[in-house]
Amino acid sequence: MRIACWQAACDSPTVPRLLARLREAARQAAEAGAQLLVAPEMTVGGYPLRPAALAEAAEPLDGPHGAEVARIAREHGIAVAYGWPEDDGSAVYNAVRLVSAEGGTLASYRKAHLFGEVDRSRFTPGDQGVVRVRLGDLTVGLLVCYDVEFPESVRAHALSGTQLLVVPTALMRPWDVVARTLVPARAFESQLYVAYTNWIGERGGLDFCGLTTVAAPDGTRLTLEEPVEGLLLAEIDPAVVAQARADTPYLHDRRPELYQDLPGPLG
Repeated sequence: MRIACWQAACDSPTVPRLLARLREAARQAAEAGAQLLVAPEMTVGGYPLRPAALAEAAEPLDGPHGAEVARIAREHGIAVAYGWPEDDGSAVYNAVRLVSAEGGTLASYRKAHLFGEVDRSRFTPGDQGVVRVRLGDLTVGLLVCYDVEFPESVRAHALSGTQLLVVPTALMRPWDVVARTLVPARAFESQLYVAYTNWIGERGGLDFCGLTTVAAPDGTRLTLEEPVEGLLLAEIDPAVVAQARADTPYLHDRRPELYQDLPGPLG
């Protein structure tokens, strides 16, 4: 499967403008032969969300902004993974939704690990660890940004059969090491692909570093090194996953009986 990761500039943060730009990215991705477009964290609204932007963008899973994303997917015949603030009537979550090429909801996930006050002051953490679904010939899993920095989260996906882990993010400087080192390590140690899709530019006092990356389970990776808006195209091959799991059998050689009594959070 060919996928496209949309590294987006964090300007024009109004919802209509962001959706218009998402439509154009979907058009370009579909013309390039991609079957899945992955957009950054908080695609709808931008990141970080100020109170007014949060009020404009927050909606339930079946809200009008989501309906517009579904139309975009149908228009261009491409599945879309995008982020938005999910309001379920009692709490707001930092969420990602995977929409099929026909416009239906395949899966949605709420960010479980919230990063600092920029997240904790706005969102409630999700309580579901592994969300995955079949898309074509692949099992696709969902995480959001900081979630991927927890090896337990990625390993749980690997053990559940995820082959491609989709991770919309809003990684800011000086944490470039996450994209350059940690994300490829996660892909290698758990033998799956990780599609890590970021913003570029400055917003709300944060400087987003780009470095959108597709890391493969065999230790190779593709990265948008330049801080420019654009698409990163990558081929996702289930055979590469199978071969990596045969060559480096971390999942088989685990000894979970040695880890089950580990303590909880420190402090």
